[in-house]
Amino acid sequence: MLSKLPPQAANPALLVGYETGDDAAVYKVNDEQGVVATTDFFMPIVDDPFDYGRIAATNALSDVYAIGGKPIMALAIAGFPMDKMSTDQVQQTLAGGTQSCADAGVPVAGGHTIDAPEPIYGLAVVGLVHPDKIKRNDDAKDGDVLILGKGLGVGILGAAMNKNELNPEGYKEMVESTTKLNSIGADLAEMSGVHAVTDVTGFGLMGHLLELCEGAGLKATVNWDDLPILPSALGYAQKGYNTGAANRNWASFGMNLSLPDAMEQWQKNILTDPQTSGGLMVSCPPDQAESVIALFHEQGYPFAKQIGSMESGAAHVTVI
Repeated sequence: MLSKLPPQAANPALLVGYETGDDAAVYKVNDEQGVVATTDFFMPIVDDPFDYGRIAATNALSDVYAIGGKPIMALAIAGFPMDKMSTDQVQQTLAGGTQSCADAGVPVAGGHTIDAPEPIYGLAVVGLVHPDKIKRNDDAKDGDVLILGKGLGVGILGAAMNKNELNPEGYKEMVESTTKLNSIGADLAEMSGVHAVTDVTGFGLMGHLLELCEGAGLKATVNWDDLPILPSALGYAQKGYNTGAANRNWASFGMNLSLPDAMEQWQKNILTDPQTSGGLMVSCPPDQAESVIALFHEQGYPFAKQIGSMESGAAHVTVI
């Protein structure tokens, strides 16, 4: 879809564009500052409008953190079916987004709203990053280990909710995970040993890991037993709950995955489960792993753990 767009290499100030599928764009202003810009929005994944606003805003802010930046300002992007939603529901959605931005120390300075057939909400976010501290998704090195910051299974919990079969504990886990800011990304940018960072979102763990592999020209090995999975999501996954997006992910890049013959379908679903506001995935040398994981835990990411490694070879992911 992007193949007909003109190349961006002619503008040397554009440090990060769309070529590598990175999380945000970065434009160099001077030797000390790069402007980070990103946008993300989607239709509701929960019924509560306040929670919907919080989740959508947290998800949009994540892309600035994923590249090592700090958000400084946001603009709301919204479409509401005014013949179906009450003024209070609209206000609650906007308030939820504003709350997540306030938690990040970011003002919502304005935005744009249209009348739409279905609710749509998200943000355009502006941030800052030092040009020398950008954490791209294509700088992983041979021998690096992989660390994931949040538990997997948000899409599976959403699938159960869509069938009105998600219990209160599962809903709580889903909201807590999706509204946890990935603000640790700005601190990871200060660690010279961290080579690459991305956030795990709509393409699931395998899709975003393949992006790391393709960008760096490496292959990855993931240890299934080391994957952090949200407790409630594990139970629902084993019962067969899944999303259409996970199936589309598998159809898109499943040919680039090698899985154990004995792997069950629910396990495959976890690997391609789309994550809304998912965790940061970090590629760093083995001697930095303990420090990176400790930083995650100190900042309130209890599921953070080492999940695999990178090595030389054609872009591919092997799960063992």
